[in-house]
Amino acid sequence: MSKVALISYTKEPEFLVAAAAKLCYSDVSIEQIQDNLTKENTKKFIDMLMDLGHESPIEHISFTFGIEGVSRSLLAQLTRHRIASYSVQSQRYVKENKFEFVIPPQIESNQKAKEEFLKAMDEDIKHYEKITNILKTQYKEELKNSGIEEKRADSISEKKAIEDARFVLPNACATQIICTFNARSLLNFFSHRCCSRAQWEIREVATEMLSQVLKVAPEIFRKAGPPCVRGDCPEGKMSCGKTIEIREKFLNLRGN
Repeated sequence: MSKVALISYTKEPEFLVAAAAKLCYSDVSIEQIQDNLTKENTKKFIDMLMDLGHESPIEHISFTFGIEGVSRSLLAQLTRHRIASYSVQSQRYVKENKFEFVIPPQIESNQKAKEEFLKAMDEDIKHYEKITNILKTQYKEELKNSGIEEKRADSISEKKAIEDARFVLPNACATQIICTFNARSLLNFFSHRCCSRAQWEIREVATEMLSQVLKVAPEIFRKAGPPCVRGDCPEGKMSCGKTIEIREKFLNLRGN
């Protein structure tokens, strides 16, 4: 099961955004920019920004998440959101001994499909270990013959072996990620990935990420989520047809 943790974020994020907005719309100096920014005024500035769609000031704040127990399939989708920073557990340097994997719910709920899936994972583990051992033996012998002492040759050869053995690993292979988004990019991410047409795994992760940032920047993310929570669904004939249900879900997420 996936785990999402908001591990860091800009201190007093909404206050900083309000200060940036004040600079845009007021005749003030930098020294005066934080004057009279009460909680009420901060909310006023942010409401104005979000209603106008003036989102550049919210780029000043960022949120960093730790994500684990997710598949490499999710990773491929997540990194399509380019205005973000990612650190991912490396399969080149971390050996995947009896790797953990993600089972899709539809496979989990179908006994025959699950049996086939688990067989495939078991085969992948065996092939990965066999290829690693074969290559490691070859590389270690070559390194020792070149004059490298055994302990160092053993370490180097394993790293070289798993670099190529990883090609047999499946999309289901679990990974760990740290990612950082600025708030504007995060709003875009939620718009695409909280939608019911998004793939189930990244939709679950995105919704949990939204749940956590709402606790620290509720005004900025008050309209966040799929497009249908703000207006008509843009998907046309591809719409899921569950607008009322989805709006209720995200209203509940915001505590409304």
